[in-house]
Amino acid sequence: MSGPPETHILKGVSRSFFLSLRLLPAAMRGAASLGYLLARASDTLADTTTAPVPQRLAALAAFAQAVATHAPPPCWPATLLDTIPEPRERELLERAPALLTALRALPAAESALVREVVAIIISGQQLDLERFATATAQQPVALADAAALDDYTWRVAGCVGEFWTRLGFVTLGPRFSRGDPAILLEQGRAYGQGLQLVNILRDVAADLASGRCYLPVADPADRGALLASHACWLERAALKIGHGRSYALTLPSRRMRAATRLPALLAGETLELLRGATWQSLQARVKVPRRRVYALLLRALV
Repeated sequence: MSGPPETHILKGVSRSFFLSLRLLPAAMRGAASLGYLLARASDTLADTTTAPVPQRLAALAAFAQAVATHAPPPCWPATLLDTIPEPRERELLERAPALLTALRALPAAESALVREVVAIIISGQQLDLERFATATAQQPVALADAAALDDYTWRVAGCVGEFWTRLGFVTLGPRFSRGDPAILLEQGRAYGQGLQLVNILRDVAADLASGRCYLPVADPADRGALLASHACWLERAALKIGHGRSYALTLPSRRMRAATRLPALLAGETLELLRGATWQSLQARVKVPRRRVYALLLRALV
């Protein structure tokens, strides 16, 4: 996945993850990049809110089938593509056949890992669409409890930490890490969940405006309860991000450590911006400035 078209799309759809992938050893980079692009394509399908939920669920099911088997790539209807405002996201979907061809060209062990992680991610996206199918800003829907939030963060991000770990050992063997693989799998899972929690905490106001509340509160309209839950989950996110730092310490390659630490550094900056946040500041949606991202990349390398 180092060719110009895929690199162009990858850089366009994720500035921070693109930087992390560029730091990976060449042996890991192909499968990791491809897995990300496939997951991002399914995310585009799930998040195209102007398309009806049944149409998005059908598109996700067709895409999941194409990833899992040698079925022909889906032919996206114009009524779906026309609802995607971001040109790079649309281009990503249009290049789905090339991505699926690249998946089939991977070594069997790597291809199996990519198929597994994308299947889990899509299951989380499908669950998300079904859960919030009737949600509106006037009648928001909240997750039932902490277990539901833990399950969701595992499906869409914790499984990525597990994938990253398995891929490292498959492609690099003992050169990947000095750590115990079983412990690393647990740490990778927690790290991924922590990164997703940061996204949820950052976007809580925007999500609620569309009727979705990922924080398990009895009444999403109760701002006091929502902010209290936000503060509680912020501390849980910080603990899970800490697993990523421990994970990185086991990696002998400096570039690999940097690739693993960079998301933790970005998440840490975001959590600091979110501490003590008011509802008004959450509505403004905090974001780490681009110049700070590059400063953190340098810090991760050093």
